[in-house]
Amino acid sequence: MMNSNNSKQIVLTGDRPTGHLHLGHYVGSLKNRVELQEEYPCLIMIADTQALSDHFDNPRKITDSIGEVCRDYLAVGIDPSKSTVFIQSMIPELFELTSYYMNLISVARLERNPTVKTELQQKSFADAITAGFLCYPVSQAADITAFKASLVPVGEDQLPLIEISNEIVRRFNRVYNTEVLVESKAILSGKCNRLVGIDGKAKACKSLGNAIFLSDSSEVIKQKINDMYTDPTHLKVSDPGNVEGNVVFAYLDAFFEDKDELEKLKTRYKKGGLGDSVVKSLLNDTLQALLTPIREKREAVTKEEVGDMLSDGCKKAGGIAKQTLIEVRDSIGLRYN
Repeated sequence: MMNSNNSKQIVLTGDRPTGHLHLGHYVGSLKNRVELQEEYPCLIMIADTQALSDHFDNPRKITDSIGEVCRDYLAVGIDPSKSTVFIQSMIPELFELTSYYMNLISVARLERNPTVKTELQQKSFADAITAGFLCYPVSQAADITAFKASLVPVGEDQLPLIEISNEIVRRFNRVYNTEVLVESKAILSGKCNRLVGIDGKAKACKSLGNAIFLSDSSEVIKQKINDMYTDPTHLKVSDPGNVEGNVVFAYLDAFFEDKDELEKLKTRYKKGGLGDSVVKSLLNDTLQALLTPIREKREAVTKEEVGDMLSDGCKKAGGIAKQTLIEVRDSIGLRYN
């Protein structure tokens, strides 16, 4: 049952549909969403339009991923009766709001956004940056404000996007002498919000192929764990080993529940006398126990369930956004009937 004290607090979150979701998504957002839906009205946006900003030349990748993302949602416990799941491009009001907000922020401000600057470096856009990619923080502001979301779960690297959204809200309300739009507050993810990739070189990422997916078979999970980066100096069981930078221990930190036992294992590993095969076996048992029921539930999800969830979610989200747009147009003075 929803907590009455939180009835006016709305949560907005979402994912870019560019492939199956993985354990990084699980610890960074999905697990948290399942808990949040018990306390707040939650809207979960499948951000297909935002994904097009850097995948415009391969739209099939996005459209083919939407159903897979929805299966992942249902498998981990997202409840359509508690969370409204919708597709960004199916809510046309978002694009009109984005257009109005474009007038309230400078190009220089968007270029200074550290989140965008980091992504530009990662994607090697150089001088080929598109207007759509540069301006996606404005689109995100439209997403947040359209549903008057006051709480937005994000990682620490996404805080600048919330800041830009709130700047647009304040300027809109000041310029048009209104209080129609509301500012949002970030809900920061926990300590494990950025899960390292199995290669130890970067965060777990679909495009880098260094993640364990929620849909992976038991055999694939075991193989990926066996391939995990550990400590190259830990050649023999008797050798002292490093826990820091050791991917197996990073995953055990995230998923192994008995923290006291884990600390004992770390101590043994650092002193010498504990082999990589032992800790990898423990991690395999841990992840198999977590992912097997998720995978089985995912395989049982029907196309009809996905369709019903999206149909109902888009209808509900569209109704909320339509009302906000009416208020925004009225505040600007766009009244012609």
